[in-house]
Amino acid sequence: MVRTPWRKTGISKALHDALLSGRPESRATLLVDQSHPKVHALYETWGWETVGDHRPRIHGAPLMHAMLLTLPGHPPGNI
Repeated sequence: MVRTPWRKTGISKALHDALLSGRPESRATLLVDQSHPKVHALYETWGWETVGDHRPRIHGAPLMHAMLLTLPGHPPGNI
């Protein structure tokens, strides 16, 4: 999450890239609350792909989009 004054400045993408750069894993996964379509769309513009839906096993948990990203330096593979 990025505080309001820093939104639309590119800091979100810079933080995203910094957190994932140099990782030894070939892929990363995340969950995005389906009630936040703008966030979901933003991740898609950054190369994330929706691979399914998931509801955490917590009472009252929202339905989430499960997303996958092939990390830089790794060949894309079949999902």
